[in-house]
Amino acid sequence: MNERWLADRLSGLHEMNAHFRRIYELSRSVPDPINLVVGQPDFDVPEPIKQAALSAIIAGHNSYAPTQGLVPLRNSMREGLQQRFPTAMNRDVVITGGTMAALNLALLATVNPGDEVILFDPCFMAYEPMIRLFGGQTVFVDTYPSFQIDPDRLAAALTDRTKAILICSPGNPTGVVQEPGRVRAVAELAERRGLVLISDEIYADFVYDENCVSPLAFNPQTVVVSSWSKTHALTGWRLGYAHGPARLIEAMTQVQMVTFVAGPSFAQHAVQNAGPVDLTPHLREYQRKRDWLLRDLEEQLTLVKQGGA
Repeated sequence: MNERWLADRLSGLHEMNAHFRRIYELSRSVPDPINLVVGQPDFDVPEPIKQAALSAIIAGHNSYAPTQGLVPLRNSMREGLQQRFPTAMNRDVVITGGTMAALNLALLATVNPGDEVILFDPCFMAYEPMIRLFGGQTVFVDTYPSFQIDPDRLAAALTDRTKAILICSPGNPTGVVQEPGRVRAVAELAERRGLVLISDEIYADFVYDENCVSPLAFNPQTVVVSSWSKTHALTGWRLGYAHGPARLIEAMTQVQMVTFVAGPSFAQHAVQNAGPVDLTPHLREYQRKRDWLLRDLEEQLTLVKQGGA
C-alpha cells in the first residue's frame, strides 16, 4: 500500500496507539500484573440489567433505534435533569455509542479547522488526538502540582481563536475532584466569553470524600457527556449520552445520523426498564482499595489524594 493514501490527520492517532502497544507489551512481561490501563469496572453487569437486556432481545428490540435515542429513555432523563438543574432550560438529550462517541459528536458539531480547544493537563490521553483529528488545535493549561484548575492560568490561555473548553471531574487519569469554586470560575468564564463548555462526567458518580459539582450548575449552556459504562459496568455495550442546549443536541444528532447512526437498541431498553442500580457497595470497595494504596505509597511518594474515579 502507498503511504500517501493515509491522511495527515492520523499522525496523532499513530502516536497514541504506539504508546498503548508499548504499555501492553511491557505488561505481558510482568507475571500476574494489576491492569490500571483502562477504566474497566471490577464488578459485573448488575443482574437486573442483564435480565432487562435479555428480555429486550427476546422481545425483538434488535433493529435500529431512533438516531437521537429511545423517546421514553430521553424523556425520563430530561425529567431528571430538570429536577437537578431547574435553571438549565431548553435542554435536550441524545443517546450515543458511549462517552467517546458523545465527545466525537460534540466536537464535530462545534469545532472548525483552526479552532482552539482548552485542555487541562494532565488529561485523558485520547482528548488531544481526537481534537486534532477534527482539525482543532489543543491548548494545554497546566494544573500541577495540585491538579486543581487555576482560573487565572485558564484566562491567560484564551485567545480570539478559542472555541471550547473541555473539563473532566473527577479527573482522568488523576481522580482529582475539582473544588466547587474552581468549577464555577471555569463555567462563568466560558459563559462570559461565549465559549463551548464540554463537561466529561463519566466518573461523576464515583466520588469518595466530597461532592462533585457539575459546571452545569453555574452555566446553563454546558454540554455534558457521560455513559452507563462505569455505573453499570457496560463498557462493552457502548451506551452513552450527551445533554446540552437543544439546538446543539439537534446538530449532534444530525452528525450521529451520518456517523454512528444510533446507540444500541437492546441496551437502551435495558437501562430504561431495569430500574436504578445501587453503587454503594462498589463505591465502598473502591474507596477501601484507594485508601490501602495511599497508605502503601505515601511514605515513598508525594501524592495528591484522588477523590474519585
